[in-house]
Amino acid sequence: MTEVVTGEAVVLDLAVARFPSRILALLIDIAVQFPVLIFLAIVVSATSADHLNSASGAAIYLAGFMFVVIGYPLIFETLSRGKTLGKMALGLRVVCDDGSPERFRQALIRALSAAFVEVWLPPFNLIGIPAGLITSMVSAKGKRLGDLFAGTFVIQERVPPRPDLAPVFTVVPAPLTGWAQHLELSRLSDQTAAAASSFLRRFYDLRPAAREQLGLQLASAVVAQISPPPPPGTEPAAFLAAVLAVRRDREHARLVARQAAWQAAPSAPVPGAPVPQGAPVPPVPQGAPVPQGAPVPQGAPVPHGMPVPQGASAHHATLPLEPDDVVTLSKPDQPEDYGFATPF
Repeated sequence: MTEVVTGEAVVLDLAVARFPSRILALLIDIAVQFPVLIFLAIVVSATSADHLNSASGAAIYLAGFMFVVIGYPLIFETLSRGKTLGKMALGLRVVCDDGSPERFRQALIRALSAAFVEVWLPPFNLIGIPAGLITSMVSAKGKRLGDLFAGTFVIQERVPPRPDLAPVFTVVPAPLTGWAQHLELSRLSDQTAAAASSFLRRFYDLRPAAREQLGLQLASAVVAQISPPPPPGTEPAAFLAAVLAVRRDREHARLVARQAAWQAAPSAPVPGAPVPQGAPVPPVPQGAPVPQGAPVPQGAPVPHGMPVPQGASAHHATLPLEPDDVVTLSKPDQPEDYGFATPF
């Protein structure tokens, strides 16, 4: 997984395609292109023997060769937004560095790089293939040379489903109920919580020795980010399950409270906005100034001694809405931010 910041400043977690899957997808694409090139060579050779000279035949074959090795990935990745037949078979997709779909310009750069540097054209591919392998293994996003030139990388769209969390790990263990009520989780990071959740999902698949060692490591990392520490003698798995259960319940309660507050809050009047005809007008203090040219709701009463704006009749006198006279409903106080809850 890698974090990608979109143009809207949204952080996405994307699964980067692994090196073996990318190689297999490339072999599938080559298996599709190679028979076409052989068929093209046979047709050009048969035609050249009767109707074309060697130079014309070579030119026709070169044009067809370029169309196959460049046009095939360019057309497929442009129309399918980042997929060739090999990538479709393995659930891969090419995306931009900000997570957006691949564009025509980037597909063209990748296709040209594969045709002239990395795969097809000797002797450049003798250098391009090893260089692409090295950059794919060194880069955090598995980028080959074409990805470096185009500003793209390949993600894994089809990922295996996560195993379900065992029911015993979805609730706070009974011995830790009192301790969990006073748990402070504001410093618990999403990465640590995700690691703890993954450990609990694979708890029964791990060997006992690995389970004990990994559980102690994760419990130590979580203890450093919460307070108070768990009671002495608490099992790491029970401790992690309690922390994640409390985190999930508090996040859910916060979301429900926020939605209820927004649904219950009526639309607040805006100071200085026109008052609809027939709407109740809040009282105005005696002798308060009236802004020049303020809107006047028809039939609004004017207090004794209240100045009337110039150009307004007594029948259409105005009562200005001052900021202090309008009760504005503010957003509910937000509780302490515990971050996004890791789904179970």
